[in-house]
Amino acid sequence: MSKTHTKLLSTAACVLAFGAATPTLADDEILIGLAIAESGFMAAYDGDGTQSVKLWIDDQNAKGGLLGRQLKWIAADTKSDRAQGARAGQQMVDAGVDLMVVSCDYDQGVPAAAAAQRAGIPSVFLCAMDPKAGVQGAGAFAFTSTIAAQVQGSAGAGWAHSKLDAKTYYSLLDTTTEFDKSVCAGFEWAASEVGMTSIGTDTFKNDDLTIQGQITRILALPEKPDVLALCSWVPGGASAVMQIRAAGLDMPIVATSSFDGTYWVDAVPDLSNLYVPVQASVHGDDPRPDVNAYIERYKAKFGAPPATMYGVPIYPFMDLWAQAVIEAGTTEAEKIVPVLEALKDAPTIVGPMSFSAEWHIQTDAEIVILGFEDRKFKAVDVYRFGKPIPTNVMFRTK
Repeated sequence: MSKTHTKLLSTAACVLAFGAATPTLADDEILIGLAIAESGFMAAYDGDGTQSVKLWIDDQNAKGGLLGRQLKWIAADTKSDRAQGARAGQQMVDAGVDLMVVSCDYDQGVPAAAAAQRAGIPSVFLCAMDPKAGVQGAGAFAFTSTIAAQVQGSAGAGWAHSKLDAKTYYSLLDTTTEFDKSVCAGFEWAASEVGMTSIGTDTFKNDDLTIQGQITRILALPEKPDVLALCSWVPGGASAVMQIRAAGLDMPIVATSSFDGTYWVDAVPDLSNLYVPVQASVHGDDPRPDVNAYIERYKAKFGAPPATMYGVPIYPFMDLWAQAVIEAGTTEAEKIVPVLEALKDAPTIVGPMSFSAEWHIQTDAEIVILGFEDRKFKAVDVYRFGKPIPTNVMFRTK
């Protein structure tokens, strides 16, 4: 039985499993599998990126497809559950997909990515910022579309030093997620690289009702820090900002991309002097026109822009994947992965992107700094630290 015939039969079975809405596959079509969360807590993170993949497929088909073939997508709901994620990934494998797109989070996406790896199929995490979302954790055929969390930390530190003239900093780390630990690791590494001095560090947990003890220790410092690195996420991070400002501490706060979006800002009256490093602004004011054009196309198709930056990076990754497919003349992983690994500062709508045999994640990237003004976020700058994150910082080893 030919590979194409096998693919057609498995896709037909997949249609029965997924429902009548799933498209059928002709032998001259390329199939993108979406093993993502359509329900459960991860749906809030996967939804916008999934829409971006669908928009990219429409855009690519309008240009004539890929290798002279049209593209189609099928989806399986992981239900925000790792066991279900493994089953969804296997369903995609059985359907004969050419590329598997998996959940934004490493832990949630890796079961599906592992199924793709075993089958020799390339995969990409929608927006996972864990360095393990690639060679080290998911396999040689796995990539992630976005930056390592440490990159936004390094950009935040470098930008605060160069544009806010910050010479000292204080780190306030929310220890409930590995993401926040990685952001702070990147901030602290970059701060040492540019000559900033730490005058203290403290920790809290996202569900702590109060951080008054931590605030008291900052207030007791002989000199206040020039900038506060707040490595946290909403809602606990928003509560921390409110308490910090209520205590009269008005220094600039450099937070994380988890603060992107305006769904939480009403909880912090008179919010200002807060800065958030993101890969792209979804607020219509990105300094790069191509990003704003993408946001407008997204809004025209789906009725609203992506809620946060997490919906953006997968689109330029899909462009790079398509370029690799064209150069290799095939969708086979063994042929396209080396092409992707050879990319160095490849131009995309979110700035230059690079991969290597060691890293399938961005270790240095162009970052947009969002500032909060007039009750909304605005893009205030584009900044690139300019040095790749060292391996020991990527994995937070001494």
